[in-house]
Amino acid sequence: MKVKLRTIFQKMDKPLFFFMILYIILGLVMILSASSVSAVLRYNVSTYYFFIRQFLFVLASIICGVILLKIPTSKYKFIAPIYLIGVIILLFLVFSLGIVAGGAQSWLDLGFFNLQPSEFAKTALIIYMGVFYEKSIRNKKNFVYHLIPIVFAVIIFFFVAMQPDFGGAVIIAGIVFFTFLIIPFEEKNKINLIKYIGFGAILAVGVLLYSGSDIFNSAQLSRLKFQAPCKRYMEDTGYQVCNGFIAYHNGGLFGVGLGNSSQKYLYLPEAHTDFIFPILVEELGLITGVLVILGYLYILYRILKIAKQGENLRNTLICYGAFVYFLLHLLINFMGTLALIPLTGVPIPFLSYGGSFNFNIILMCFVILRISYENKVGRERREMARLT
Repeated sequence: MKVKLRTIFQKMDKPLFFFMILYIILGLVMILSASSVSAVLRYNVSTYYFFIRQFLFVLASIICGVILLKIPTSKYKFIAPIYLIGVIILLFLVFSLGIVAGGAQSWLDLGFFNLQPSEFAKTALIIYMGVFYEKSIRNKKNFVYHLIPIVFAVIIFFFVAMQPDFGGAVIIAGIVFFTFLIIPFEEKNKINLIKYIGFGAILAVGVLLYSGSDIFNSAQLSRLKFQAPCKRYMEDTGYQVCNGFIAYHNGGLFGVGLGNSSQKYLYLPEAHTDFIFPILVEELGLITGVLVILGYLYILYRILKIAKQGENLRNTLICYGAFVYFLLHLLINFMGTLALIPLTGVPIPFLSYGGSFNFNIILMCFVILRISYENKVGRERREMARLT
């Protein structure tokens, strides 16, 4: 039975939808402001170049998301394995066909835009784990069978780490590990699985260190010097983060005004991507920055609430995986720009420029909105059954 979009919109989680749209709009505004100078002076393109591209990415994401809203999550059991295998193939192709940017060979040039398979790997693993463990737990499979998604995760981790994209690899590992922790295994199986994962992690690190891979090339190793960046202002390890500090300081409580940032004048080379939040604080002020963070916390709360109301293990795991996905991106970006951890080039959901990243973030939101609709329908059916 087909469900009309109007019905889905009426029953899905409206606060999450509202905040998604709000942050998408804020992101477009900030990308236009943050990229306007570098677009002309650094890339020799139109002032609106990055804004227009981001707008088209967002528009495509929303159209695909609306289509996804109509697909029941029960159908994911057919989609998830194909999606995951497709992503692994793309990650393999990156080594021979990929283009290099920012010191990493992570993108496939499709002509009209550059595809980053590692971003699709995150959502593919989230959905696949939800589908796989919902079935395996129900059928009471043994613990060796439960290792299948972990094997796929290790393969993806290796491919991403060897690009090298250490930030992306860490997020993939975090998504799999923290989602894995909430799966309701039998106690004995869970202990055995954790032992296998621990052994696999140690083995993976050993292989990477002795394989001759450039996962820790000179650029990555230099980022381990992250504290007191302004004492190393003339070095690559301090220049960008220190200019982020200057942007935070310039903004004060109320900001210098939208479009009036001084740090976007090439002081922050990645002002519209990894360092868009310092530009936001500089232009709109610390108060706005705090409100933006509180808004993110509210988004995380809505995702967690939908996860706890999940009608089945599949939907619960997908929501928990999405929660970890969002949280890790926020923590790693904010802590990196504040020099609390090494800078890894991780973007912020909705605000940072990036087609592959935002496409996946927005699509995951629509998946969660579909799950919230299914939760509501399930509660209504149980209520009707109780009354009759």
